[in-house]
Amino acid sequence: MKKRIIATFILVVFLVTGLFLSSNYRGAEAASSKQVFTYINGAEPRYLDPALNTAADAANIIINVFEGLTRVNVKGETVPGMAEKWTVSKDGLTYTFYIRKNAKWSDGKPVTAYDFEYAWKRALDPKTASEYAYQLYYIKNGQKFNEGKAKASDVGVKALNATTLQVTLEAPTPYFLELTNFPTYFPVRKDIIEKYGDKWATDPKTYIGNGPFIMTKWVHNSYIEFKKNPKYWDAKSITLEKIVYKLSEDDKANLLAYEAGQVDGAESVPTDEIPRLIKEKKLKIWPLLGTYYYDVNCKVKPFNDKRVRQALSLAIDRTYIVENIGKLGQKPATGFVPYGIKGISKDFRDESGHFLPVKADLAKAKKLLAEAGYPNGKGFPEIEIIYNTSEGHKKIAEAIQNMWQQLGIKVKLSNMDWKVLLERRHKKDYMVARDGWLGDYVDPMTFLDLFTSYSDNNNTNWSNPKYDELVIKAKKTSDRKQRMQYMMQAEKILMQDYAIIPIYFYVKGHVLRDYVKNYYISPLGFNYFMYAKIEK
Repeated sequence: MKKRIIATFILVVFLVTGLFLSSNYRGAEAASSKQVFTYINGAEPRYLDPALNTAADAANIIINVFEGLTRVNVKGETVPGMAEKWTVSKDGLTYTFYIRKNAKWSDGKPVTAYDFEYAWKRALDPKTASEYAYQLYYIKNGQKFNEGKAKASDVGVKALNATTLQVTLEAPTPYFLELTNFPTYFPVRKDIIEKYGDKWATDPKTYIGNGPFIMTKWVHNSYIEFKKNPKYWDAKSITLEKIVYKLSEDDKANLLAYEAGQVDGAESVPTDEIPRLIKEKKLKIWPLLGTYYYDVNCKVKPFNDKRVRQALSLAIDRTYIVENIGKLGQKPATGFVPYGIKGISKDFRDESGHFLPVKADLAKAKKLLAEAGYPNGKGFPEIEIIYNTSEGHKKIAEAIQNMWQQLGIKVKLSNMDWKVLLERRHKKDYMVARDGWLGDYVDPMTFLDLFTSYSDNNNTNWSNPKYDELVIKAKKTSDRKQRMQYMMQAEKILMQDYAIIPIYFYVKGHVLRDYVKNYYISPLGFNYFMYAKIEK
């Protein structure tokens, strides 16, 4: 056993050395340079196109290269970005944004209101197949255009001239300004996309942005480099000269690289190392507005029976998972919307109710399974749980495998590359799949509209007309109390239909050097490192 452990350790060190030092860019040299920030960001991104991306790790790259009408500052506030100012009509339906005259693309061309109009209509265009198109449904006729029921010219976004953008909404939206700093709302260049097509966001030479950094190098499955953008309108406030994002999902290798001084930080660490890292004060923990859950393919037998879905959910001991695997102070998920959003008078989670037990209820789960025709699991097909490669995801899947086996069910586990998991979930080619959602803004709607029948991010094959109706009502009313009531009713339907299996509410645990200053970790899961300073 000892030999095997030592051999494994040597192999991991070898892999780390290959991963972080094999290129002509040395991680240790990067970490020691005055204003070069090196961070292990996570998986190789599937998309870096703002209209197509749905993953937080890729968004952490996109927000360095692009900027919306507004931006998020180091205090987490929404402040002017490409727009130096704006006005809002008394009825809350019309926003007029004024683009700064010194706003430039990284190739020196001016950023215009036309770029925003093009980008938003491109994201809504059904030909683009943006999974996040529904985030633009707040714009008048946005949904109709996306569904082929209106023309692009009918959409309520129009450049009145090069520096003036007028936006008309379907209904007053209290968080609309927050949405304008979300990646799907970022501008992109029509001439670049028309010239290079889908490949425009895969090559640093054509990845033209308007944000504080420029991509200079992308060695796939290894690292991405960025340099400060001298043409960025607020370049004087950017201290870092270079950012290097390493691409790795190997938590053990990532921690070894960090502790060897090869990088300034790493996005995730092995769960079994968490107690030591907390004790040594190396781990930084941040609140996140997000939920870790399993998708269930609701049209595939036997998951088309609600009793089966309910039995599987009730058989999970969520407290065991957060205390023995998570270890970061996560809370067991008792609904889908996490804590941290104000409801009518208190936290939405408490007001909406607690639909799931924090401990397993095996007796009820077995009873439901028997009622569905599978007493003690007899006749139940083998379940496959798919998840993206990660030690943490693996441990959770193994724990749930054991819990479901207590029902007499056979469960097999399949790990795969992040891109493959995304593709299989999107195609609904699965039985049970790991999933997770971080809010795009601080409102329950950012979780609830995920499961409407028109959402491309709904991977469950579940839909409910009443649920859709309540979500639409919540989006169209300006009465805050009524909005919250509609959303509470919608969540109740989602949870009582057992369309998904929430497991826990996220927190973020990562390692980061104390000499990295002046950054912001958003509860929405974004790392705003562009403002950082290295102070050694």
